[in-house]
Amino acid sequence: MSEKKTGVLGGFKAFLMRGNVIDLAVAVVIGAAFTNIVNSVVKGVINPVVGAFGTKDLGNYAACLKGPCSRNSAGEVTAGVYIQWGTVLSATLTFVITAAVVYFLMLLPMKRWQDRQAARKPAEPSAKVTEIELLEQIRDALIEQRRGPEPETVPAQR
Repeated sequence: MSEKKTGVLGGFKAFLMRGNVIDLAVAVVIGAAFTNIVNSVVKGVINPVVGAFGTKDLGNYAACLKGPCSRNSAGEVTAGVYIQWGTVLSATLTFVITAAVVYFLMLLPMKRWQDRQAARKPAEPSAKVTEIELLEQIRDALIEQRRGPEPETVPAQR
């Protein structure tokens, strides 16, 4: 006799033990760690390269929308309205780099591996019969039963 767990705790345990929930949890943890790597690359490599044309911190790139604009020594806005397009550029670069790394280092190799595995697998036998084809066969068999066996044709004698 197998006992079925019911209740909130049983349902929660069943939810947690499903494969897709575990896979999602692993993906979130790896994604968080990967985000730190990408942020470090952007701050340590990309921002200085972009900063070679101006300031080293992309966050300092801003435009004064409503002036007069001024900042104190800590970089805080004291007057005016700034549009901080440098932070948007930095976030965009981070996103593009993250997407490129995920695609080229994770998704593309995985797809190639799956394609190789699929090519090695023998071709499956003929396609399964669809539901409509099965229903048509049943219909034809029922019609055949109603009619009865067809009389055999006697070959014509000369």
